[in-house]
Amino acid sequence: MLKIAYHPIYKHPLPEGHRFPMIKYELLPQQLKHEGISTEENFFEPTLASKVDILRAHEENYYQRLINLELTPKEIRKSGFPLSDILVKRERIIAQGTLQNCHFALAHGVSMNIAGGTHHAYTNRAEAFCLLNDQAIAAHYLLFHQLAKKILIVDLDVHQGNGTAEIFSEVANVFTFSMHGEGNYPFKKEESDLDIALPKNTTDETYLKILTETLPQLIKQQKPDFIFYLSGVDVLASDKLGTLGLSIEGCAERDATVFKHAKANNIPIQCSMGGGYSPDIKVILKAHVNTYKLAQETYF
Repeated sequence: MLKIAYHPIYKHPLPEGHRFPMIKYELLPQQLKHEGISTEENFFEPTLASKVDILRAHEENYYQRLINLELTPKEIRKSGFPLSDILVKRERIIAQGTLQNCHFALAHGVSMNIAGGTHHAYTNRAEAFCLLNDQAIAAHYLLFHQLAKKILIVDLDVHQGNGTAEIFSEVANVFTFSMHGEGNYPFKKEESDLDIALPKNTTDETYLKILTETLPQLIKQQKPDFIFYLSGVDVLASDKLGTLGLSIEGCAERDATVFKHAKANNIPIQCSMGGGYSPDIKVILKAHVNTYKLAQETYF
């Protein structure tokens, strides 16, 4: 069964200017049930990620100042969000959702988090709406508990996974792969194990050609026994924060490619949603729903 992490806190309201991107967290579960892709049985509510799990990916000084709401005004501005107890709780629950996803993926092949993909969070700082790096926390959890020996992170959000790259820069058994918009934030990029920076308005054909040539080779070379997939839909041509030119169909083919290669190689995969900022919420929902539909069709 496809297990999906969702908690009502995901849709926590934010001050004006931040609300629109959050609407999808409320609407996506409803749409999945409306289309018959999932039922209530598919969803589970994550608890809070523990301090011990978080500190495998983040520095203790940063974490303590974060939960005590002691970040400096500059650090808070860098995070993009007004800092609050409920926001920190939300990040801890998202991280735990991804961590719990790992167990479901190990059991069933795939598992999904309605939120997550907080790949701009560094070991010691928040950045760009990311306070804690959910997939990094979960990857460290798998390694620590010897549930995986080699992990591949496939980050296909339009923005480079700079925080993830930094966190794993000296971790040999985690390979970070980021394919992103060359001209997109972050403008000072970190160095992933493999970065593919794509020019403005890259089309479906070009994007999919690169992905279908790259991913099988990475799997063959790295031999991962677990994959984390960040499936941001901000790669769409309609995205107001993206620079790429993918269609809804191209974005779905991207997801199908990732799931196909993971399943063909019997590699469990955890999927976090990442970004999506098209002006029409229906476009965002359709692109995200496709990801779940393809996971369901591929594995179940």
